[in-house]
Amino acid sequence: MSGTAWYRRQRHQHRCPDSVGGVPIRRLRASAARLPAALFPAVLVRAVLTLVLLAASACGGGDLPTAGPDRQVDHPADTASGEGRPTVGTSTPEVPTPETPTAPETPTAPVTPAATADPATAKDSNQTTATPEDQTAVTPAPRLRYAFPVTGRPISYHPTHSAYPATDIFADCGAPAVAVTDGVVLEVSRVDRYRPGGPAGPFNGGKLVSLLGDDGVRYYGSHLDTVDAGIDPGIRVRAGQRLGTVGRTGNANNVCHLHFGLSPPCTGRDDWWLRRGVIWPARYLDAWRTGTHRSPAGEVTEWRDRHGCPTAP
Repeated sequence: MSGTAWYRRQRHQHRCPDSVGGVPIRRLRASAARLPAALFPAVLVRAVLTLVLLAASACGGGDLPTAGPDRQVDHPADTASGEGRPTVGTSTPEVPTPETPTAPETPTAPVTPAATADPATAKDSNQTTATPEDQTAVTPAPRLRYAFPVTGRPISYHPTHSAYPATDIFADCGAPAVAVTDGVVLEVSRVDRYRPGGPAGPFNGGKLVSLLGDDGVRYYGSHLDTVDAGIDPGIRVRAGQRLGTVGRTGNANNVCHLHFGLSPPCTGRDDWWLRRGVIWPARYLDAWRTGTHRSPAGEVTEWRDRHGCPTAP
């Protein structure tokens, strides 16, 4: 009976033989693996091994490795050269099992890096930074705003004044008089004490307000018709804030105008010969009227450095 017929008979009867020709299948497999190829013709070796493999396949293949897409078995009879054939007295080399391929990683959305400082200014995380105790930050003084002392129209003034440096700003009675810059109110007079033939000087301004600006300059406005409620000594005001209204009190000669003077604060009160004005205001009024924030502080400081604070007119 040929090997093929025998195999078909076994498959038909659905039983698995334990031996072939009285020799156990396992022993045949072990013996076949140890047989040197030089003792038998290649055709005989192929026939014997084919019979063994067919018998083993009928029982599910036993423990022989099977060739597949992921696994290639090199049998001694399958190679034309001596490579891959086991030698006498040595064990059959193990066929390496390839690693099971893993599914590719699912790409994740790119992580947006956190914003970093400019490389030119970035600091190492271990670098010690200065603390307020060993580094003093110098904050520049804010630039002051300046406002023209009177709002509304018509307005006019002359660059000169009689007897001493000051400016008379002519406007309608009732026109708003405002703070020239941020500062604190020094003096307020809501009563017109001027009397013709009376003392010359102390009450000439009639109703008035003087302001110490944050720039160190005293700003003086007089001949007011009214002083607004809440404008009192010690009160802080801001540039452009209304202080009162233009009038003709004091020795205004019945002409509506605002007498405007610039001076150092000195005592801050009762020094009428200083508060009425010590430098010419015209060029500063020109700047403020056009929106230019020009400070008279430098010129006032120079005047005081030269003259001090005279104690009498």
